[in-house]
Amino acid sequence: MAKQVIKYVLAYLKRLDKSLILLTLVLCGLGTLLLYSLSVNSETQTITNAAVDSGTVRTQLMAICVGLGASLVLAGINYRWFAKLWYIYIPLTVGLTLLTFTGLGASGLAGADDRAWIDLGFMTIQPAEFMKLAVILSLSYHCYKTREFFNNPLNILLVCIHGGIPALLVMLQGDDGTAIVFVTIFIAIVIAAGLSWKYILGAAVISPIAFLLMWNFYLQPVHKNRILSIINPERYANSDLLYQTNHSIIAIGSGQLTGKGLFGGDYSYVPLCHNDFIFSYAGQTLGFIGCVGIVVLLALLCMRILFDGIRSSDELGRFICVGVFAYLITHCVLNIGMTVGVTPVIGIPLPFFSAGGSAILTATVSIGLVLSVRFHHSRYDSIFKNKA
Repeated sequence: MAKQVIKYVLAYLKRLDKSLILLTLVLCGLGTLLLYSLSVNSETQTITNAAVDSGTVRTQLMAICVGLGASLVLAGINYRWFAKLWYIYIPLTVGLTLLTFTGLGASGLAGADDRAWIDLGFMTIQPAEFMKLAVILSLSYHCYKTREFFNNPLNILLVCIHGGIPALLVMLQGDDGTAIVFVTIFIAIVIAAGLSWKYILGAAVISPIAFLLMWNFYLQPVHKNRILSIINPERYANSDLLYQTNHSIIAIGSGQLTGKGLFGGDYSYVPLCHNDFIFSYAGQTLGFIGCVGIVVLLALLCMRILFDGIRSSDELGRFICVGVFAYLITHCVLNIGMTVGVTPVIGIPLPFFSAGGSAILTATVSIGLVLSVRFHHSRYDSIFKNKA
């Protein structure tokens, strides 16, 4: 019995993607270190209005531990099995998202124009974060099951409905940034599934028309001005729209090459930088070298996810990895873009760094999905056999 257990444990450890786990641990550690720096430095607290205390750091650490623990458990469960359970997690996550339209709905920050959170009194959760995982799994499974007739017009319509409903829900919440993430996940998975060029060209033709319709009939003046402020920043130089972005750029520049240090220094003002503008605080404290290091680590993580997808033994695993890649890379590009003034401020957290239990749980559990794909490569299924 003991020999069997040892054999099982050794086989389990051998088949884990240790590079992916190491990158995740390093990123989570750096993110927690930045939050801890904010929590212990009273000068930083005052200047950044960060509202970070030891409780924030504890919550982040708890979420990381739960997420990493869940990831290691998920690694041992065949992704083909839990992908089939879409009829459980899709209604659950959509139902939770719908609750944000009731009296339980709340904004993430005072004065924000979204209703993307559920206020439970003792804590708040963001259901759309968990819905990202549900959509990655269910859409991947949908594309996998219909792969023989994927480009059939009726199936394409159903796939579009499948990907469009979650994006529409979060748009109605006022969370346009998360809606963009859902759209990117959808595009990445359907292209990986072999979407015909005629549909891609058709979408390219329709997209400008759809954008004009949204511009004229959906986007509010504040949303339009956010976009215009990036295109023509001089016109909005003294506007509140660029207030946080301008201070973020100053903060990053003030760190120069090596930063001002994590614990003490002359810090610049970046409001609530522990959330979506944590990268600007990294620029202040760690400098250009630290920022480049963070970008390189995030890029290596995303590349590793794609590598595991390419090596997957079937299309389902490949689609899941592509979906996780699209989710993480979109967050990274939009978030870092916000802090340096190349994308509008749309409330997108930086994976593994921004404070927030829902976001860090989703990011770490998404790594668990990729670990499962790598773990259950058919070439190694001698002990953990479970075919789709």
